[in-house]
Amino acid sequence: MLKHTLTGCALLVAASFSQAVEAPKVPIHLPTPKAGQYVHQAPTLADLEASNLHPELKAVIRRGYDLFMNTQQLRGRHVFNEMSCKSCHMGEGRKLWSGPIWPAATTLPDYRGKNQHVNSLEERIAGCFSFSMNGTPPAYGSDDMLALTAYHQWLAKSAPVYEKNLAGRGFSDLEKPAQTPDYQRGQAVYAQACALCHGADGQGQKVAGKVVYPPLWGDYSYNWGAGMTRIFTSATFIHRNMPLSQPGRLSVQEAWDVALYINSQERPQDPRYTGDAQETRQKYFNFHKHTRYGTEHEGRILGQHSNTGEKPFLKPEVLRPRTFNATPTPDA
Repeated sequence: MLKHTLTGCALLVAASFSQAVEAPKVPIHLPTPKAGQYVHQAPTLADLEASNLHPELKAVIRRGYDLFMNTQQLRGRHVFNEMSCKSCHMGEGRKLWSGPIWPAATTLPDYRGKNQHVNSLEERIAGCFSFSMNGTPPAYGSDDMLALTAYHQWLAKSAPVYEKNLAGRGFSDLEKPAQTPDYQRGQAVYAQACALCHGADGQGQKVAGKVVYPPLWGDYSYNWGAGMTRIFTSATFIHRNMPLSQPGRLSVQEAWDVALYINSQERPQDPRYTGDAQETRQKYFNFHKHTRYGTEHEGRILGQHSNTGEKPFLKPEVLRPRTFNATPTPDA
């Protein structure tokens, strides 16, 4: 098993949090939107309260916000690790360059290379539960799924539909480093810039039983199928968001190095596992060519295990293929 005992005490964690938040400001190196890109200003909860939406709809959106910010309230039912939606999508899901969630409401349905079929907004959210939160999503059409989709759509208020030239979307456009990412350099960066909050053992930290800093590997982190296992994804996220309140503190090279280090550590199994990590890597190579899953590290194959973390199953039933390429049936 990959389980670890969380380190530190509440006082230490609180002090760490204070140090991270109050650290001296550093230059913020975020991209400048390119000419012609749409720059969206997502509305806030204050905007929601001031709007003329029906009170019942406001209540649903508030519930979606609550689930987004504290997905741990679904622990043991839909979430089986210590991640929440806000762990990867910072700033209430509104923040540019931090995977803002509103584009999912304006660009879906669309084809997605990860599962090689057309995805709906509900299915995109389901993927986050299945991989990033190592769980299984609320049922399509359920109260919780309705609330989450309503929150996504509220943040997309006034944004153009099917516009893909969006500033600040996703985590995919950080420039390549000057040198090939290196595990040893990444380990040093982690010790210097990340361990204070996420722990020397990568298991995160809690205050009064509540997650303050999520674990970055092990049983309670994202599984091998999560988007954050891709080195370019985590490098981009780290460079533009970490350490907390200090985006740009780490160089591009340091971000790539520490992303490699973090994603060379073991974590729960990819739900698409065939029984052989190298075979699974090849089957989903379009995704795993960017990860270390199924590759050799320190004499062992990463991901070659049956551990699913706290989750008592491997693959959520919702993860299924879909195609419309069959020959249509003529009208009767």
